[in-house]
Amino acid sequence: MIVALAGGVGAARFLEGLINVVPPERVTVIVNTGDDIELYGLYISPDLDIIMYTIAGIVDRIKGWGIENDTFNCLDMLRTYGLETWFLLGDRDMATHIYRTFLLRQGLRLSEVVRILSKALGIKTTIIPMTDDRVQTMILTDSGVLHFEEYLVKRKARDRVRGVLYKGIEDARPAPGVIDAIMNADGIIICPSNPVVSIGTILSIKGIREALRKARAKIVGISPIVGGAPIKGPADKLMRGLGIEVSAYGVAVLYRDFLDYFIIDERDSHLIDRIESLGIKVFVTNTIMRSLEDKVRLARLAVSIIGLSRM
Repeated sequence: MIVALAGGVGAARFLEGLINVVPPERVTVIVNTGDDIELYGLYISPDLDIIMYTIAGIVDRIKGWGIENDTFNCLDMLRTYGLETWFLLGDRDMATHIYRTFLLRQGLRLSEVVRILSKALGIKTTIIPMTDDRVQTMILTDSGVLHFEEYLVKRKARDRVRGVLYKGIEDARPAPGVIDAIMNADGIIICPSNPVVSIGTILSIKGIREALRKARAKIVGISPIVGGAPIKGPADKLMRGLGIEVSAYGVAVLYRDFLDYFIIDERDSHLIDRIESLGIKVFVTNTIMRSLEDKVRLARLAVSIIGLSRM
């Protein structure tokens, strides 16, 4: 079994390649839920949904999130009623949030809800939220403390970052199956996700980082930073705000206590010696994923590095 830690569009793209390299049922994905937010009385899980929709083959490939060919009639009507509509929710996407909220209010845990949604979408891959407890990634800015989605979507990541906190992290525990998956994995992949608000949030859950350190499987990470900038999203602003070098090396430092191998882009080959001085073996390739072929090629490299090319 391959276990992947994931969050966001970059991870979803990589995972699409991964399930074309190894059987989907041999993959378990542990997903960030720090972005989860309640809007209009609905519980929304952006990272879980991006990954579910991508693996199910129904994601909007142009935007990288949401459902393909979705309409926005519900959102238009909410706007008519005078509500803020800064978070774009399509009509079919809204159905996911309605059903998720319904199930949660019936007393089901988030991990149980994800299993139900995944089964309905025909997903063979096991998708597990990092926790069933409520954790919210909050961004400290000059304008105040903002939920990550407010910072990113509503305010277009224009506020200067002063810090990041994970509200509720002290009481959060790994969802059922998370630690077992890590400890029993044949190989572990850290997807090219935001190292602060995707992977960083997962690693902040009690027991997960420790499990990665103790895991018998080899662990490979893929840098989300190429040429000193993220492929997508505000990782550079967040890293800079926390005093972290915005580079593949900066990401490697964050993972140095458990990472065995690190895949970086060709444009960052000058960082090989610095990263390997951390005790991490570096592999260099083109990490930009524009086509399915690109995704498959990168996934195949990651799988081969951890010695699982014959799964």
